[in-house]
Amino acid sequence: MQRITITIEDELLATVDALMQRRQYASRSEAVRDLIRAAAAAREVASADATPCVAVLRYVYDHATRALAERLTHVIHDHHDLSVAGMHVHLDHATCLEVTVLKGTVGAVQHLADALTAQRGVRHANLHVVPAQVANTRHDHGAGAVVHQHIHA
Repeated sequence: MQRITITIEDELLATVDALMQRRQYASRSEAVRDLIRAAAAAREVASADATPCVAVLRYVYDHATRALAERLTHVIHDHHDLSVAGMHVHLDHATCLEVTVLKGTVGAVQHLADALTAQRGVRHANLHVVPAQVANTRHDHGAGAVVHQHIHA
């Protein structure tokens, strides 16, 4: 293991220390290593358009924004092959939270996420992508052996 020295602003160091406490890291070094690992993994996933994945897209939007709910519904329907499940939560009189589970290639999932979150009135969006492997396997679920896809994350 190598030792490095970094210079960091007081406010950013306070953020690292708060993260360290919240996640109960034993040291600043472990917190920084974990942040670097997460950034490297995110970059690797983002650069692999054809990689199969499962993902969770969450975003908050203002349902009073003109025709926004209708536009969001159209975008989801245009990508119905990627959508596994969704949940809609009313946070208050004007704000909704959508959580959508997606399955497809990284590129297709990212394209859908961009199409949804670029809409005027959408805010606090986040896409969490988990790379996966798709395998066609033959096994019995009680009604005889059949071949079907399984996703291994």
